[in-house]
Order: sequence, then C-alpha cells, then structure tokens
Amino acid sequence: MSEHSLYTVVDGGSITAPKGFIAGGLHCGLKKTERNDLAAIRCEVPATAAAVYTTNVFQAAPLKVTRESLADGTLQAVIVNSGNANACTGEQGEADAYEMRAAAARHLGVNELDVAVASTGVIGELLKMDCVRSGIEGLPEKLDAGAAGAEEFSQAILTTDLVKKESCVKVTVGGTEVIIAGAAKGSGMIHPNMATMLGFMTTDVLIDGEDLLGLLRTATNSTFNMITVDGDTSTNDMLVAMASGLAGNEKLTREHADWEAFAAAFTHVCRSLAMAIARDGEGATKLIEVQVSGAVQDEAAAAIAKTVVGSSLVKSAIFGADANWGRIIAAVGRAGVPVSPERVDIKLGEIEVLRGSRPVAFDEEQALHYLQKTDTVLISVTLSDGSGSATAWGCDLTYDYVRINAAYRT
Repeated sequence: MSEHSLYTVVDGGSITAPKGFIAGGLHCGLKKTERNDLAAIRCEVPATAAAVYTTNVFQAAPLKVTRESLADGTLQAVIVNSGNANACTGEQGEADAYEMRAAAARHLGVNELDVAVASTGVIGELLKMDCVRSGIEGLPEKLDAGAAGAEEFSQAILTTDLVKKESCVKVTVGGTEVIIAGAAKGSGMIHPNMATMLGFMTTDVLIDGEDLLGLLRTATNSTFNMITVDGDTSTNDMLVAMASGLAGNEKLTREHADWEAFAAAFTHVCRSLAMAIARDGEGATKLIEVQVSGAVQDEAAAAIAKTVVGSSLVKSAIFGADANWGRIIAAVGRAGVPVSPERVDIKLGEIEVLRGSRPVAFDEEQALHYLQKTDTVLISVTLSDGSGSATAWGCDLTYDYVRINAAYRT
C-alpha cells in the first residue's frame, strides 16, 4: 500500500475544515499596505496542543509567551500578527506579547493561558499596540468556520510571501473520518533548523499531547527542517498543532492500528506546506528538489541534500539554466559526511551528467530546455555507501532576491 492510499487530499480544504475551529483576519495598521496583518484561530473547546520553535539563540517575545501557554499541553486560540516580529525588543516587547495574549483571551472568551501568540515581520521595532488593541477588539466578528475566515487568516500571516500556503487531508481512524489541515507563511529567512516560518495545524482527532508532540517533531524533521531559501534562520519560527478531539474517534495512540495512516496524513500536510514555502522563496522562479540515496545513513543523506539545495552556486546555476554539475558534486563533498569520492552519480531530471564521479556526455540543449521549462528542477545524487536517503527542497537564487531584501524595511 502506498503512503498516499492511506489518506485523501481535500481540495480547497483549510484550517477551519476540522471540527471545532474558526478563523479570520483583518488589517489593523501594522503593515503599510492595506493587506491583512492580524489574525486568530479559535477552537470550540480547549484543544490538545504541541509546538516546535526556532533554534535561533535570539528568540522573539511571542515564543516565550507561547511556551508558557503550552506548559499544560492545551490551547484554545492563537493570535498572530504580521508586519512586525516583536523580536529583540526587550522588556517592552515582552510586555506587549503578554498584552496581546490577555486581550485575545478577553475578546475571544477563552482562558488567557490557553492562548498562543505569534508574530512575524521586521526585527527590532516595537509593536504599534494601539493598532493591535483595536484590531483584537474587532477580530471576533471576523471569525467563522467557512472558507472566508480561513482565507482572511491565511492572508493575514503573510509578509513577503506571494501566495498563501494551505493543505488539508482526511484519514480514517477506527472507522471515523478525521481531518488534518494547515496554513503557513514563509518566503525569506528560510533555512533548516525548524525552518523559518510560522505554521499552524488543526485536526479534530482525539489524541494525547505527548503523542501529538512526538509526531509533530518527527514530521518536522523530514519536512520543514529539509527546506532552505537563503541559509538564514529567523527569531520567530513556530509551528503549532491543535487537536480538538471532536471527530468522535476512539483515542489515537501509537499502538493504534491506524497510527501509520494518521502519521502519513499528518506528514503530508507538513510536506505540502514546506514545499510551498520553498517554491515561494523570495524572488524564486524554480522549486529545486534534491534527492540523495545510497548514503551511509539517513542523517548523512539529509546533510548532503541540504548542502546541495542550499548552495548559492547551485541555486544560481539553476536560475541561469546552466547544467553545471561541478557545483553539485562540490557541495556533496563539503557536506561534512562520509562519501566515496569515486562513486557518485548525478542526474538533472532524467539527464545523467555524472556516473562513477566521471562526466557523462549529455545533450546541452536538452539540459538547457529542461532547466528553462520546468518549474520544479530535480537533482538526483546517488552514492554507493549505504542505504541512507533523504530529500530536501529549496529554490533558485535570483536578482529579485537581492532587490527584495535590500529594501526590506523601506
């Protein structure tokens, strides 16, 4: 049975698809444009919840607040703003994050310790709290369980993103249909280390907190931790999962017969969101997928895949449609893991360019056409050192990436 046969993708599904969740967003004035910049998710009941966070030493104030809220393993709401990261803002920034939590709890009618806070945007600037206060006051009437609320939420969390990122699947647990959904933002400052992004997952499955956290960590390692855009890890990265338990299924545990199916479905949502972030990298024109097989172990394959997809030279070559396999093998060799240097094969799509670490004559025009016309460039690296394998995703490096980031604050 293939992984995909274990679950069904829900076209048009959103974070409000699982039972018990409503969402919405609005423009409160944090962004200079009229785009939404404040949003919330609310669950009908206190939900089993878990989260993973950035590994950056400098962690934004909202992360501290959210960790405290999640100490008992439950959440009922998430308040999130874009346009300002509330990072490196000292005691005032921390006080502002706590005020956001308190205001959201009051207006959404939930316990203050059941509210997570997330922020994304410019680092080192204080929040315009007058805007935040008025925005939170107006949020409740914007929340609904339909597609409109989910759309407003997804738009509100974006910064330099060009498109929203959503994913939804359904899977059967003990004869009961449960739904898993997610929404995320991320376009720049993206690098493995939890990835650099905000992500929110909802599900109506009944599950214990420890099992949910374990699954979240495992899925993150093979998805969000396997993407890169520019090699930078932000101060605000957070992925929060909430399970309402309202699907009516018997409690899901690791010993349950349907655990594998649920885990596959959960990972699919994470992978879809992660790939969407990589595809929407700032200024990107191509998604790059690097598949490594034959490494000494999976961890070694992951290190190689991430090194190749994160190489500025590889990324530039893909943008220029240059089949320069030398940049790929150079990245393989500097990944810091054991590799037999005389036994490496490389393909660009189906075009073999290296066999046994020696050049293979290939049609340059065919390679040029492939690199120019496909929107997803596949780089396959086959080693002869073991059974380890991994896949990483990234994007090409373009002139627009420099333009966007040279004027990020202005």
